[in-house]
Amino acid sequence: MSANPTDTSPWIRRFHPADGARARLLCLPHAGGSAPFYFPVSRALSPDVDVLAVQYPGRQDRRHEPCIDSLPALADALVEEVLPWADRPLAVFGHSMGATLGFEVARRLESRGTVPLVLFASGRRAPSRHRDESVHLRDDDGMIAELRALNGTDAEVFGDEELLRLVLPAIRGDYRAVETYRYTPGPKLAAPIQAHTGLDDPRASLDEVRDWELHTEGSFDLHTYPGGHFYLNAQAPSVISTVAKTISGLLDAR
Repeated sequence: MSANPTDTSPWIRRFHPADGARARLLCLPHAGGSAPFYFPVSRALSPDVDVLAVQYPGRQDRRHEPCIDSLPALADALVEEVLPWADRPLAVFGHSMGATLGFEVARRLESRGTVPLVLFASGRRAPSRHRDESVHLRDDDGMIAELRALNGTDAEVFGDEELLRLVLPAIRGDYRAVETYRYTPGPKLAAPIQAHTGLDDPRASLDEVRDWELHTEGSFDLHTYPGGHFYLNAQAPSVISTVAKTISGLLDAR
């Protein structure tokens, strides 16, 4: 089945379309992130994996759309966009906020009869591990200080005041979504979970990350790397290699 008719979705970006791939990988950005963050992943995995990078409302070419500042609401909207792509095995990769969103999307997919091939949860504690955080309530200077501390935003953004003003509302909306998220107990995922984390991530301790195992009936695997919350920037080749091998192994096992 060709998925080309759904290429017009404002949510899904295919930087390197791979209609002949055995599997698809849905990639969910971090708070304030956008689809191009996953361009290198798409380039590296194509044509073996068809990478679907998600563009949330409220940023870049969708900047005139209101942000969705609730993770459950975002998951509800996104799952409808994702289902047409489930014509072949679908893996999910999310970093930071994207990992929690990926979990909620996976829950919804499974409730609709589609079990993801695997959920890759990167740079995020397990959904059931709550921390009281309120970055979204800070003023603009406080938000900027947080972004600088996590070292995940392009340096040129901080040097361009006009650009910064454009992106801050989306970043604040994302932080509100992830900081007001509360895990609702329910069935564990049937899909396996593979967690990836930086050893010095101030937002996710190893104990908090290990608890992803509590959210699946399938297998669980944990991979650690040098670095902090955005360990992914420096460790991308290693992470992408692991993701590719995992997807290939799961497909072969079928």
